[in-house]
Amino acid sequence: MKTIHYKKVVQSLLGIVALCLGYVACEEYPDAYKATKGTPEVLYVRIPDAASADSLLDGAFLGDAVCIVGNNLRSVHELYFNDQQAILNTSLITDHTLIVSVPSGIPEHVTDSMYLITKSGEQALYPFKSKVPKPTVSSISCEYVPDGGEAVLYGDYFIDDPNIPLAITMAGNIPVTNILDIQKTQVRFEIPKGAEKGYINVTSLYGTGRSHFQFRDDRGIILDFDDLKATGGWRPGNLASDGGISGNYVVFKGDLKDDDWNEDNFSFNLWGIAAGRPQGDFFDASTSNLAKLVFKFEINILAPWSADGMQIVFTSWDTQNTNAYYSDDSHSRGLWIPWSTTGSYQTDGWITVSIPMSDFKYNRTGGTVDILGPGNYGGLSIFVWNGGVPGTPCTTEMRLDNIRVVPAE
Repeated sequence: MKTIHYKKVVQSLLGIVALCLGYVACEEYPDAYKATKGTPEVLYVRIPDAASADSLLDGAFLGDAVCIVGNNLRSVHELYFNDQQAILNTSLITDHTLIVSVPSGIPEHVTDSMYLITKSGEQALYPFKSKVPKPTVSSISCEYVPDGGEAVLYGDYFIDDPNIPLAITMAGNIPVTNILDIQKTQVRFEIPKGAEKGYINVTSLYGTGRSHFQFRDDRGIILDFDDLKATGGWRPGNLASDGGISGNYVVFKGDLKDDDWNEDNFSFNLWGIAAGRPQGDFFDASTSNLAKLVFKFEINILAPWSADGMQIVFTSWDTQNTNAYYSDDSHSRGLWIPWSTTGSYQTDGWITVSIPMSDFKYNRTGGTVDILGPGNYGGLSIFVWNGGVPGTPCTTEMRLDNIRVVPAE
């Protein structure tokens, strides 16, 4: 029997590890690897990509990763950019390099410096600017809020400075005159009179950011339940207008429980051929383009919803006189089940829901299937049933409007 010399094996492994560590540590300083002693020293800062090691930095935006190059960097116990402490990852630190992300918090005391502090309290200072990005405008609570109504913008770096107050401008260069509350990641405000369709700009002392969506976006409208109704199918949906967001809307109302079928109260069909819609898909459904599109609608859920999922199923233009696609587990669809993590879901008024078209990859029970290809997007059915998530019985009411597919931008 062959004898395994464990001591020799361990020694060999340790030697390999030491060699690797020495290579990493000496990557930018090929002289010699030495154990860390003394106060850390910063020679320069660059971007982390080794292929761009000659790209030196005198500052970086909050949240950006940087590589600090110097000596004795293993001795760094704490690191501050201005007065904001960074999170250190020891696996990204050698004696001569330290990779770290600039803290995302807004500094209160700006010194335009970084501070490297050892466990014993020794400190090294290096001039470095933490740059605050211009506002990022990611979404809005509802894209169809009427003039005078309240809306919330979501994003980041909404900074209100006493000398340069935060400003919001709607499309058509219409200023927002009543900002109700400002936080770093959201702003609540009143929609000004005369607000138009288009992008929203938010300006702080750090610059201007434009929204990634269009307010009152009417591009790619499939159903608005006014001029464009769900017709031609077995169920056009129950329509109402009181308390709407923009004219008529469709109502889903009644009792729900797991996998119970309530088609009359929780569904509608738009069959393209029977409705007289133009032949073909509603939009360019090529695989490359689907990745750039988002399915959107407005919804107001007036009572808690806690059972079954909303299923959004596209069908070919010539599909009619059947609902077999409801339970066809090879027919992909979008699923919206916002109560799945909280047990129950209700909105505080109208909101906008966004689902990437790349997420239309599920079957009726939540399993993943191949996404439908071109030629399968000339009809649309929405219904509440199944979804594959256990829920609790409920009596709810949902109002849907402005169903559309738009560029993700």
